[in-house]
Order: sequence, then C-alpha cells, then structure tokens
Amino acid sequence: MGGSLALAQQPVTQPALTTEMLVVFGVVAFALVMFVTERLPIDVTAILLIVILVVLEPWTGIDPSTGISGFANDATITVLAMLILSGGIARTGLVQELGRRMASYAGDSIHKQLFATVVATSPVSGFLNNTPVVALLVPVVTDVANRGNTSPSKLLIPLSYASQVGGMLTLIGTSTNILASDISARLGADYPELHRFSMFEFTQLGVIVVIVGALYLIFVSHYLLPERVPARADYVEEYDVGDYIVEVAVVPGSPHVDSRVGAVTERLGPEIDVVQVVHDRDQSVAPRQETRLREGDVLVIRTNRDAITMLEGTTGVELVGNPQSDAELSTDDEAGIITELVVSLDSRLVGERLDPEAFREEFNAAVLGLRHHGSLVSDRIIDRRLDVGDTLLVQAPPDTLDRLSRRDDVIVAREPSLPEYRADKAPIAVAIMIGVVAVAALDIYPILLSALAGVVAMVVSGVLEPNELYDAVEWDIIFLLAGVIPLGIALEQSGAAAYLAFLVVSTAGFLPTLVVLWVFYIITGLITEMISNNASVVLLIPVAAAAAVGIGANPLAFVFAVMFAASTSFLGPIGYQTNLFVYGPGGYRFSDYFRVGAPLQLLLSVVTVLGIAFFWGV
Repeated sequence: MGGSLALAQQPVTQPALTTEMLVVFGVVAFALVMFVTERLPIDVTAILLIVILVVLEPWTGIDPSTGISGFANDATITVLAMLILSGGIARTGLVQELGRRMASYAGDSIHKQLFATVVATSPVSGFLNNTPVVALLVPVVTDVANRGNTSPSKLLIPLSYASQVGGMLTLIGTSTNILASDISARLGADYPELHRFSMFEFTQLGVIVVIVGALYLIFVSHYLLPERVPARADYVEEYDVGDYIVEVAVVPGSPHVDSRVGAVTERLGPEIDVVQVVHDRDQSVAPRQETRLREGDVLVIRTNRDAITMLEGTTGVELVGNPQSDAELSTDDEAGIITELVVSLDSRLVGERLDPEAFREEFNAAVLGLRHHGSLVSDRIIDRRLDVGDTLLVQAPPDTLDRLSRRDDVIVAREPSLPEYRADKAPIAVAIMIGVVAVAALDIYPILLSALAGVVAMVVSGVLEPNELYDAVEWDIIFLLAGVIPLGIALEQSGAAAYLAFLVVSTAGFLPTLVVLWVFYIITGLITEMISNNASVVLLIPVAAAAAVGIGANPLAFVFAVMFAASTSFLGPIGYQTNLFVYGPGGYRFSDYFRVGAPLQLLLSVVTVLGIAFFWGV
C-alpha cells in the first residue's frame, strides 16, 4: 500500500505565487459562484468562462484555439456519442420493459421493491447515461410503489442513488468517467503512472461499490426516508389545491353564453384559468380558447382565494362546487387523468414563466398545482419561473400523456397506456451497444471511434431517426464540458494546480497516505454538491495528482478517488440531475437527501478508498 505515513519522498519547495495564478484562481472563484448561484444557465456560464479565459490570455495562457478546444475534445465528443446511443436504447422501450419485469416480481414487499429498483437501475447505468435511465424509470417505479401500497418516497431517492453507483461500473457509465480518463491521459506527460482508462479499468472496484450501495439502499434506506407522499396519493389533496379549484355554472341569460373560453377568461380576470368545461356530462379537459360556452355549462376553474371570493358576486356565473379530491375533479379517466409532469434537464420550459393558458394550448394539459424546488406553491402559480425538477400537477387526456411521455420537455410520472416504442429494434440496439463496448474493450479502436460508429449504425438500422440525434443529446452537458476543459488547462499551465497541491501537502503531509486519499474523496464529494460533477473532476484531478507526487504516493489512486467521489452526489438534490428528477414526485425536502445520503456517502468513502488501496496501492 505504499508506506503508512505520507512522508515526502522528495523535497517539496513552495511554488512562488504569481500573477498568473491569482488571475486563474479568480476565474475559478467566479466559476464556482456562478455554478452555485445559477444566476445564468449552466451552459451559458460555460461559454462565458471560455470568453473570460481567452480575454485574459496574457495571464491564463488560453488562446482562442485552446479556448474552444473543449468542443473538439475526445471526452466531449465521446459523451455526445454515448448520449445518442443511450437515446437509441431508450426508443426501443428496453429499459422500461426491464423495469416492468422487475416490478412484477416486487409485489407489496418493500425489500423486494427496492431490490427490483436497484437491479433494474445499477447494471444498466454502467453502460447507458443514467439521466435518461432515471427519467424512463420514474413512472415505472412510481407504479411499483402504488401497486404495492408503498409510498413513492421510499423508492425514488434509491432509484437516483442506484443509478449513480451503477455509473462507476465502466468507463462509459457516466460523463465524469470519460472526462477523468481524458484528463488523466493529458497529465500522463508529467506523471508516468497516469494514462487513458480502458473500458473495464476500475470495474472490480465499481462492482464492490454497487454491491455495498445496493445492500444499504435495500435494507437501510427505507428506515431513513419518511413517507412524504402517501401510497396511492390523492393528488388534489397532496398538492393542497382543493381550496383553489371551484366549479361555476353559466346561468340562464348569462352574458357568457356563446362566448369563447378565452373571452370569458379575460372578463373574469388574469388569475382565472379554466381547467375543464363540462357540457351535458361531456368533459372537455384543457379546453381551447375558441371553445364556445353554452347555458348550463360548468367551468372548473383554478385560481386563488381572492379571485374565488370575487367570483361569488360575478354576474352570469354561479358557484356550484369545490372539488376536494381526484375523484370529485376527474370522474372519467378517459376524459382526463390527473398526474405529475417533471420539468426535464433540457426542457424548453426551464427559465420560462408558467402561463397556464399557453401551457394548455401547447401541451393540451391543464395545470392544477406546482412544486418548486420540492416545496408546494399553494396560491399563485401563474408567472412562476420554472426550473429543472419542478413538478406540475396536470389533468390531461390519456392520449396527451402518451404523447408527452415521448417528448423531452417533461417526464410523465406515470406509465403511458399506449406506449410507442420500437421494440422490434431492441435486439439491434443491444447488438450495436455490445459492439461499441467490445471494440473499445479489446483496444481495436478508441471508445471515441467505436461510439461514433455506433451512432451511425443506430441511424442506418432504423433504431434512431436522423432528426432524433439532436433530441437525444443533453446540450448543457456538452457546453459545460467545452467550457470547463480549458479552465482545467489554465489551472495546470499557470501552476495554480501545483500551488494548491503544495498547500494540501503542507497542511496534511503529516497524515497517513490513506487518510489524505480519503480527504480528497470527501472534499470532492462536498464540492460536487455545489457545482457539477464534471467541473469537480476538472478542478481537482490536477491538484490530486500533484499532491500525490508531493507526498510520494500513487497519482492514479488519487485520480480514482476524485473520479469516484464526483459521481456520488448524495447530500442534496442540486448536485446531480437525477436527484432533481425525483424531487417533486417523491415530495422530498432538501433534508431527506442528507438524511439517507450522508451515511451512504461516508460508507462508500471508506469502501472506495480501501478498495483503491487494495487494487492499485497508494
């Protein structure tokens, strides 16, 4: 294991703190603030970093060609290709079918349900990007919970965490692994122990991490997770929207007779949103603005308390009801199903203000309620700015929900009744994926080339349509990689990474090497909670490698510690996109992630560090 104490094998002299270092530290600090506060979308921040680094070229050393080199970097292109391949697998319905088969085994046993969730998620996440895997399995796991009379809150965080540990099984399990491999290859010029990773270079440790994580999630997590959402929850009651929904009838002689819904809405006020029109027991969910009203029609309206009071004295309409449950609001599932929509990572809704009328026109769904960052928005939902992970309670016809489940803007938190998957293409998609992995694993061609060849094969074979290539890519991840890669280069070339490494060595040099390795794991895990996992590895791998050399340790061990830690974001919903996807459907609070994630993070930190020491030495 390389010596028990982290005693320097060679004299370590303090690097001089230069103007170049100070400038790069300033850019890094700016990047951290922007990532944490999210004042700009993450992809826009990444582009801004490129601009700043190039403008400050005399100090950062980043010229225009180096500044945009992240777009042509092997890691960026490989991640792009792997996202497309994952999209191809998703189009076949293979992941959902695996989830459904595991669900049929689960029954009403919480341990079986958690076992099914973990087994359906972790192995698949070793070969597919875990973001679409979790997006596809959220409705499957929610249905497992409902059928087994279990709170979805008990299963959805384990779903997200299982996907994260599963990503550590192979090189292509997560974009973080691919980026870490690229940085390791670049640093290989200075550190002979570092190199580009092979497909299964760290699989033996990944298997141990998955097994330990799975045992924790199956046997411990459900004791720590509260039932935030009741089993088979009544959504109207759960979202507390009963007090904001009323039924009004168009009375005889009303000036609204023969008026369009849009015109009536304008007359009643901007806070009024017509969710349904009921005519002779015929329900029109999310009615169009051109829909004409007739005498006796009942309008189901979503508004606020003040507007409800105002409606009581409005000419032409009469309050006739106040639905307090799903059953009262939706008497016919064929007419309108009440369910949740989660705003996805690359949704066009991110950053937009909620306009129920426009939402109804575009999505053919009526908005009833909203969870923003996990918290219920009780009263006014109009004009609320939407973010990734926000959950909308909607009512929509089944065919609308089936259509929405195939779009990238939202995740429908229920399984579509009429799924349209290319199931006949599943064997071809699996064969292509196996070919990509095999070619890279056998070192016939690099993973970059085999992945791009796989993309072409997906299109030629009809697994993916050409226009679907772009929809499968999470472009904010691509831009993030392109922006942080030159930042990492500036950190190395300016000497800033070496300076930070000296500070680590001078303050922790008296500790055993194994403890210093563990400290890097913990620091990386904490930083990943505030910024993206890809930004974490870019900033910390150069520092970790330099620190390892400074204490006479194995740089590869420190690189692996940073890489594994960056892919385990368990302490909050912000650090990893899959945590955001389950935030709303699970009804979670921020503290729930910490409650179940902190023990898991601590457990895996010990297991991972000991595993690294055993397999590669420190």
